[in-house]
Amino acid sequence: MHTPWPSPWVGLLEQFGGYAMIKRHAEQLADRFDRQDILDMGLGTQVRLSRLFSHPSGRLFGIAVDHFIGYGDVRGGGLRNLSRALERVMTARPDSVTMLPGSAKQLWGRFAGQSSLIIQAGMFTADDRVRELIATPEDAVRLGADALAVAIGVRGPHEGSYLRWLTDSVAAAAKVEMPVVAHIYPRDYSGDVPVIRFVPEEIAWAVRCGVETGVDVIKVGYPGELAAFTEIVASAPVPVVVAGGPRAETVRDGLTFTEEAMRAGAVGAVVGRNIWGVDDIEGVAAAYRAVIHDGATADEALGPVGRGGGT
Repeated sequence: MHTPWPSPWVGLLEQFGGYAMIKRHAEQLADRFDRQDILDMGLGTQVRLSRLFSHPSGRLFGIAVDHFIGYGDVRGGGLRNLSRALERVMTARPDSVTMLPGSAKQLWGRFAGQSSLIIQAGMFTADDRVRELIATPEDAVRLGADALAVAIGVRGPHEGSYLRWLTDSVAAAAKVEMPVVAHIYPRDYSGDVPVIRFVPEEIAWAVRCGVETGVDVIKVGYPGELAAFTEIVASAPVPVVVAGGPRAETVRDGLTFTEEAMRAGAVGAVVGRNIWGVDDIEGVAAAYRAVIHDGATADEALGPVGRGGGT
């Protein structure tokens, strides 16, 4: 396996068995994602990706609490007390938690080592009222993160600058061996107010944007059609995870589309308001974990939760 690390460091890792373990995990990731370029990544990138996808299922169960500008009334909803919400979602043992840098600085310390931290660098609204890149790969390193997330909107008048966010972030991240996870949201500008769209042709475009900008993992919404999403995922040379999406009408609805996304070939899901936006955060988070990691159906996952598919 190629590594840019000086031979004394490689020798030290080999002495304690760490290098062999990382090499095996990198080879498993390369085979799982059909990406031999993983073996040419630097050691730091391989280590961080290995931690993100460390579960034996090979999938990522992530929870996102990076909702701020687009969240609305901070006195209501599941994130009104961010510290308490984080404490509750951590009971489900997610593989990763995505946070904005400020909240991570204040709140993540007590959970360090329990899950991988992903720092969200992108902050935008669907109408581009807010459109800022607020963190760098170096910030992610300083906070102890295993990846940098960059949320962008595509379509619309600022699509080019958003894509530049990704390419610049990828270039900067390469210098510090930080994987980049792109969160890509297509917008529809045909109405009075731009809205995010979850239809096959737009999700396919979002995935292509991630591929062309060189990111390591792509997160997109589920387009609602199993066959279409299967084709989209199969065409991507980059691992695709599905977004939790807008608030589902029922818990069963959210679990069902996540189940379908796993069947389509997605290598995991990152869920936000469909977990922390419900009353039984712990139970619903455990149900998502069962669907993603254990291959449970929505109905099977709901059984232990004792929920009949309600909100």
